[in-house]
This record gives sequence, C-alpha cells and structure tokens, in this order.
Amino acid sequence: MHRTAYLFLLITTLLWGGNSVAGKLAVDHISPMTLVFLRWVLAVLIMLPIGWRTLREDWPVVRRHWLVLAALGASGFTFFNAIFYTALNYTTAINVSIEQAAMPILIIVANFIFFRLRVNWAQIVGVVLTIAGVILTACHGDPRRLLTLELNFGDAIMLVAVILYSGYSVGLRLKPAMRWQSLMLALSIAALVTSLPFFLWEIAAGKVIVPDARGWAVTIYTAIGASIVSQIFYIRGNELIGANRAGLFINLVPIFGTLLSVLIVGETFHLYQALALLLVLGGISLAEYNGRKMAI
Repeated sequence: MHRTAYLFLLITTLLWGGNSVAGKLAVDHISPMTLVFLRWVLAVLIMLPIGWRTLREDWPVVRRHWLVLAALGASGFTFFNAIFYTALNYTTAINVSIEQAAMPILIIVANFIFFRLRVNWAQIVGVVLTIAGVILTACHGDPRRLLTLELNFGDAIMLVAVILYSGYSVGLRLKPAMRWQSLMLALSIAALVTSLPFFLWEIAAGKVIVPDARGWAVTIYTAIGASIVSQIFYIRGNELIGANRAGLFINLVPIFGTLLSVLIVGETFHLYQALALLLVLGGISLAEYNGRKMAI
C-alpha cells in the first residue's frame, strides 16, 4: 500500500515541478489569471465525459457535502495558484520556494490541533532534512544568499497560499466517500467557478495576455498534468498514508522543478542540486520509515 502511495506522490510532485517550468515558459505568452481560468475550463471539459455519469449517481452525497467540496476546490485548486502567480510578481522564486517548505510543518501542526495526530522525533528530523534540501536549492548552494533576502507584500500573500494548501491537504480527511471521477469533477467545477472572478479582474485591469501556441501548450499541460492527474494522485496518496506523511513529499517540488529546468530549459546542473535531492529523499525516507512503524 505504501509503495503505491510513494509512486503516486512522486508522480504528483514531478508534475508539480513541471508546472514550475511551465510557469517560466508561460511568461509573455499567457497572463497568470487567464492561465488559472483556462486550465480549469479544460480540466472540466476533460472530466465531464469521464465523471458525469458517476457524478449523477453520487449527487445525493455531493449535495449533502457541497460546502466541503467547494472549500477544497477553491482553496487547493484556485486560490493557491492565483496567489502563487501573484506573489511571484512581488517577490523572488527563492522566497517562494522557502515559504512552500513550511507546508509539511503546518500540516503536522493542523493535524495535531484538529485530529490529535502525533509525530515522533525521527519524523521531525525528516521534515528538517527536507526543508534543508529546499533551502539549499533555493539559495543555489550558497547559504549566504539568505542574508540578502527581504520580505515584502509578495511574501505575505504567499504565506496565505501556503496556509490555504496546507488546509486543503488536512481537509481531505473530511471529503465524503465517493468515486474519484465524481470527486475530481466536483472539485474541478468548484475551481472553475472560483477562478472566474480572478479572470474577470484581469480583463477589467487590462492585463490579459491572450495565449499563443506556447501559451496553449502550457495551458494543456497544466490542465492535464498539473491539475487532473496530479490532484487525483495526491488525493489518493493522502488516503493511503495520511496528510502528515504525504505532505512531506511537497518539498520535492522545487527539487524536481530545478532538475526539469536543467533538462527542458537548459539550465546548468550543479552539485548542490544533487545534494539537495539527497537531503529531501533522505528526510522523506527517515520520516516514512518511522511513520510506517507508527501506523502498524
């Protein structure tokens, strides 16, 4: 069971790392809120023929739990991405990477507060190791760069995004029992509805960049890979090993994003990137080994 969860979560974080590269490739080819909106338009169109029949059959469950489903879709699918793209207009990718490393900690704290889920010392050490790997990646192997970081409006709203996605991860415990096709379609519809105001605001502000060929390619990738496939796998990974353990894999995102930048964008590979990957994987392995023992 846990091996299946690991595979799902590794694919999830690889796809999310690819989303970081897609975001770089999207600059000047599609505007951020347009990308957020169109990715969910496509995701809903893709999921409709897959999930419409099961959604109709599961409708009584959806109707009873629509508020939970709407909150999950809005916080994890729409608000996080909208704030993430906005934050990058005001702060650096270094700051954003470091701030996202707080997610596993917030997930652990929230699970303890609301569900009294405990962790042991080895899991805490594992979290610290993964954060060290993220920081090493973010500062490009030079910790002295951390001394030059300045906090600003972008960092403040990015922390809101971190809290939202951590809440989404913990909130998956509350999702109703229903088939994955119905769940994904319901969450995608919630994301589409809640992304519309951001798209309309971008139009009103005159900041829309109509997608060209590259913009559409990025949109299709984010809709299929970073939205549908990754979210299905992340939800399933959470079901199999719990949010505390699954959340730790999130720190692989900046690592995979950096490695994919080397392969796709042609950036240079450095020794610190290999060390960072070892730290994150080592931290996850340590935490998982003890997490499995606690779960037995």
